[in-house]
Amino acid sequence: MDTDQPSTRAGGPPAPEAGSGVQAARRRRKRATGQPSRAGRNLPAAIAVGLTLLVTVLVGLFFLPDAFVALVGGFCVIGVWEVSRALAVKDILVPKPPLFAGAVAMPFAAYYGGPEAQAFALVGTVVAIMVYQCLDTARDAVRRIMSGVFILCWVPLFISFALLLLDEPDGALKVATMLLLVVANDTFGYLVGVLFGKHPMAPKISPKKSWEGFAGSVGGAVAVGVLCSVFILDLQWWFGLVLAIATVAASTAGDLAESMVKRELGIKDMSNILPGHGGVMDRLDSIVFASPVAYVLAVLLAPGAIM
Repeated sequence: MDTDQPSTRAGGPPAPEAGSGVQAARRRRKRATGQPSRAGRNLPAAIAVGLTLLVTVLVGLFFLPDAFVALVGGFCVIGVWEVSRALAVKDILVPKPPLFAGAVAMPFAAYYGGPEAQAFALVGTVVAIMVYQCLDTARDAVRRIMSGVFILCWVPLFISFALLLLDEPDGALKVATMLLLVVANDTFGYLVGVLFGKHPMAPKISPKKSWEGFAGSVGGAVAVGVLCSVFILDLQWWFGLVLAIATVAASTAGDLAESMVKRELGIKDMSNILPGHGGVMDRLDSIVFASPVAYVLAVLLAPGAIM
């Protein structure tokens, strides 16, 4: 027997090697169980889910518009469910059946009926919420009704503006441009914020969001917006400039609004339905606010901006 080799019995390996083995085992278990990295999420799962969503949205947007409308309706239903579930943490219960019905009806009404049908679906759902709650014997009827109307406006109403934009001339390209600007806002804001961020924008709401990151979002989105305006939408460059700045402002407001709601409720994510991302609303928070802004600017400025 070679006594120079460490024993695997009573004596065991030397302490340093044992510590190294334990650390290696922990790293292997961490990788095997898919635990989040130091960034706070499972990056492989996040990338896979993000690419899947991107491909699904683009295929529906350019090749299957009816399926895209149905997809948006599904996102609205899940978003309504997530916010309702989050409010329940503070014992705020909302009338879900009329909310779910409105979440389905509003995107279809916007795409197939235009702004008038969208407004009719909004008013009809509000009335349905009030009637449903009046027939319920539970207390706090006013708070439940107001919470239901808040969710209705925040999720399906705002998102359905993307379908109004889709119904415009070159609507698929305009929606794709809006999505690219939201992605540019998040990407450039994150990169610049990580590298140079020192001055918090709203420390009580979102401590990691900085003014340097916001400047990066504006710069990156302006570059993307001008290029898309000239080469994709065949519009003058200044339309892309205006659209980019407005989209960054709206996206940032949407991000901060959701962060404020989650902080008030004491939750980290709206749900865990999307591995590596959290909930659907955690991905749609910027798009929700950017959609009505992009639609209004397209209607008011795009016709006059054509070369």
